[in-house]
Amino acid sequence: MRYEIIGTGSRGNAVVIENYILIDCGVALTRLKKHLYEVKLVLLTHAHQDHFRRSTVAALSSARPTVRFAAGEWLVQSLVECGVSKSNIDVLQGGCLYNFGAVMNGAPLRIEPFGLVHDVPNFGYKVYIGAKKLIYATDTGSLDGIEAKDFDIYMIEANHTESELTGRIAEKLKSGEYPYERNVRENHLSKEKADEFIYNNIGQNGVYIYLHTNKNEIF
Repeated sequence: MRYEIIGTGSRGNAVVIENYILIDCGVALTRLKKHLYEVKLVLLTHAHQDHFRRSTVAALSSARPTVRFAAGEWLVQSLVECGVSKSNIDVLQGGCLYNFGAVMNGAPLRIEPFGLVHDVPNFGYKVYIGAKKLIYATDTGSLDGIEAKDFDIYMIEANHTESELTGRIAEKLKSGEYPYERNVRENHLSKEKADEFIYNNIGQNGVYIYLHTNKNEIF
């Protein structure tokens, strides 16, 4: 399964799978130029601007009026406000498996969204293309109760290490600053939790990619 990470982190998130699936649309349209006329399906996770950039969604929909957008119900109104036709929006529910048919080289595409723990409603995605399997999960405080046994690709948030977070909280408390990092544990996955999830699920031939790994960026 081919993939390209266009962006990850607070400056914008976007990942292209097999040239025709875009997961998250939080970057400028110019960064998607290479894939602009190949993308057929956009999977959106949540409303934060680094994952859902309205100007890019609007421009993509205008340039490619046949592109489909799939998301939870919490993003439907925002998509419509960006100019996306309701007929091009697939409203998804967590825990359901959606069949998008054979859209690439005859390989059937199935999408399984699942709920994540964040400060706004948020989906992760399991993507099945033929026999290949990928999981994408970012901006979450936990992956408890989620399984992805023997997947081919794991794209999992690793926002911080516990020692980094503890150190930043201690520094701010010492200087009298408000340690907003206390909220990070509730909304973003540590490398330790990411490693535990990967270890418990990955098979012999699986590949993992850490998302949100900028060491100067904890959010």
